[in-house]
Amino acid sequence: MKKISKKLAIIVICLLLLAIIAYKLNIKEKILKNIYPMEYAEYVEKYAKEYGVDPLLIFSIIKAESNFDNEAKSSSNAMGLMQLMEPTANEIDEQLMASREKGEELNLYDPEINIMYGTKYYSYLLQYFEENMLLALTAYNAGIGNVNNWIEQGIIRQDGSDIENIPYKETNMYVRKIINNYKIYQELYK
Repeated sequence: MKKISKKLAIIVICLLLLAIIAYKLNIKEKILKNIYPMEYAEYVEKYAKEYGVDPLLIFSIIKAESNFDNEAKSSSNAMGLMQLMEPTANEIDEQLMASREKGEELNLYDPEINIMYGTKYYSYLLQYFEENMLLALTAYNAGIGNVNNWIEQGIIRQDGSDIENIPYKETNMYVRKIINNYKIYQELYK
């Protein structure tokens, strides 16, 4: 019995020492910063400032959409870091009056272009939904038409306070994921 108690005491002491060392070295924060990076920060910060969006929210969207893989492509052909669909990108391209030569293809795998266009699109959604972040995120995934229909049908409220009622499971999880990412980014980088 004494041997077991002694071994248990040694194990407890070792675990406490490891916990203290981990706390002192801030290991948890370092691990979280690897999981929630700020890759492409120069582009995110530039375009978030230009379009009036919190850069930490843009990092959160990128984390959820592509996990920072600039070559990501979804089964529905959404492309790049912020998973833009070609028709959406073409609309944004017209708004931005991008200085590409005629006939030159829009490269949505280019990190700067993708972040610029994705941030511009999210900014547009924020304005459209009167600065309601939850509705804008919902529309980023499911489309403006779906969000408007859900509001008209009373499925979700216009203030976005019952976003858990989003009928598309993928969109419901998407919004939750981004909100969770956003909270973590705020804790780590503010």
